[in-house]
Amino acid sequence: MTDGLTAGEPPRDHRRVVDAGALGERRARRALIARWSRFGVPPVVVLVCLGAIWEVLADHNKQTIPTLGAVGSSLVDGPHFYLANAAWTLEEMVVGLGVSFVVAFSLAVLMTYVKVVERAVMPLAVVLNVTPVVSFAPGLVIVFGFSLLPRFIVTAVIVFFPFLVNSLVGLKSVDLEALEFFETLNASRREILWHLRLPSSLPFLFTAARIGVPLSLVGAVVAEFTTTGSVGGLGNQILIADQQLDLPVVYASVFCLAVIGIVTTGIVIIAERRLLRWHSAYKVDDR
Repeated sequence: MTDGLTAGEPPRDHRRVVDAGALGERRARRALIARWSRFGVPPVVVLVCLGAIWEVLADHNKQTIPTLGAVGSSLVDGPHFYLANAAWTLEEMVVGLGVSFVVAFSLAVLMTYVKVVERAVMPLAVVLNVTPVVSFAPGLVIVFGFSLLPRFIVTAVIVFFPFLVNSLVGLKSVDLEALEFFETLNASRREILWHLRLPSSLPFLFTAARIGVPLSLVGAVVAEFTTTGSVGGLGNQILIADQQLDLPVVYASVFCLAVIGIVTTGIVIIAERRLLRWHSAYKVDDR
């Protein structure tokens, strides 16, 4: 008796055991890959490979590419130099980002309730967004002098449009039934804003922050490139070191900028996950 099996075909129970074993192996591999990814193994592997490639290129292009050892020595020999200039750049980044967010969110609130303001401001915001900031940055130095104020303005302008658009979309993206419920309770505009529109806009605001934080760092460096003066900053030191052909300082400053960008973006991501645990898009499956 073959029970419906053709000659040479393995029993069905045996096939189920084989399939279950293969499925278990695939699940084990996926779990191992997920565990490695959770501990950051893939980025470390990529960084090691890139470092090896960098060393090979530096060995064959000694006049244009410094070795990682030379860059590391520059960081170790002058930590106060890099920390002081990083503090300048970080200050420009944080102040420009904060001012831009306050202005953009305030305008978004007005645009949400007063349509005339939206029709008047949005075209100007688009024009400001498409205008290269480097074109008017030197003029800011003429008006405000060699101080941090032109750098604050340049940084704020670069991150203004993403904050404005995301704030406006977030404030308008409210559940209509919830809005009608608030209106039936005769809730004031302030109460609707605080208890409904602001919570609904938080995912959009954090999306804007993810975009704006790296952009603010770029803006601070662009501001330092275009508004040179007596003040410091990592971008300013890159220009000086480039003129002196001091390549280790150039790349060490770039490394410091990368660290600032990674740390500040990481802070935004952590804050986003903690504050938006209630949102379905941010629920993490820990299984």
